[in-house]
Amino acid sequence: MKNNDSVFTRIMPFLFGLLFLIGLVAPFAVYPTFLMKILCFGLFACAFNLLLGFAGLLSFGHAAFLGTAGYVCGMLVRDVGVTPEIGLIGGTVAAGLLGWLFGVLAIRRTGIYFAMITLALAQMVYFVVLQVRATGGEDGFQGVPRGNLFGLIDLSNNISMYYLVFAVFCIGFFIIYRTVHSPFGQILKAIRENEPRAISLGYDVNKFKLMAFIISASLAGLAGATKTLVFQLASLTDVHWHTSGEVVLMTLLGGLGTILGPLVGAATVVSLQTELADTVGSWVTVIMGGIFVICVMLFRRGIVGEIQALIQRAGIR
Repeated sequence: MKNNDSVFTRIMPFLFGLLFLIGLVAPFAVYPTFLMKILCFGLFACAFNLLLGFAGLLSFGHAAFLGTAGYVCGMLVRDVGVTPEIGLIGGTVAAGLLGWLFGVLAIRRTGIYFAMITLALAQMVYFVVLQVRATGGEDGFQGVPRGNLFGLIDLSNNISMYYLVFAVFCIGFFIIYRTVHSPFGQILKAIRENEPRAISLGYDVNKFKLMAFIISASLAGLAGATKTLVFQLASLTDVHWHTSGEVVLMTLLGGLGTILGPLVGAATVVSLQTELADTVGSWVTVIMGGIFVICVMLFRRGIVGEIQALIQRAGIR
């Protein structure tokens, strides 16, 4: 599928600037915890999109990185007593190392075999988290203090916590944007479009895939560690296969292979879950499944992808 992000090349700086300004004032108009959840899952979806949308690798085990980083961050902050920024770094590094292990084991396979290997490995992580007493098992890892950022800024205040989450998201998003628009990103796109041709040009395809997998896993872990600080707990839901499926939905709904699509998809899914949870209860899952089917059948490019296609059809270059 051709990437349509080039349509917005000229207006990207303006669009990013506008979104940044909206992000700065948003917590004064919308409930900060709701916004923080969107940003955490938005970064998670963007990290997943880097792997699927630009490298063409479908991972069904990305929840393992989100959850592992969350548990590691929680243990470091609550049990070891480190400051929040060290907890975030520790969780991100742990997810990156796990991503390296997953990548080494799975990267030589393609298609459904790659997806199934990542799912199997993620289920092993889920089993370990469930059985190890230190993680809290089915009760989850609770009572994680937000602490003081750099020992100075009290993160128990929701506004302060929001700006930390916003800063983390901006850093992660910038890393993804630069990766996609770098020579490395162009090689990933070449591998996605025609892997045999990339091999014939002399590229070590498995090396590039592994690097992309590690970057994606690390950023997914950064999202998970941040989420643990926000909600002050890490739970089995974070490492469950359902969460891996949810991030696929967010990415496809927003627009696979687009820069802003995963964020839009995450905002849409989180908003629907929040609004529908109190009214329809467990039927939320059925409704989200229906939305996924409609998206696949009618809006294959996703929300952002369809907007880009409309602009192209309108003759804007």
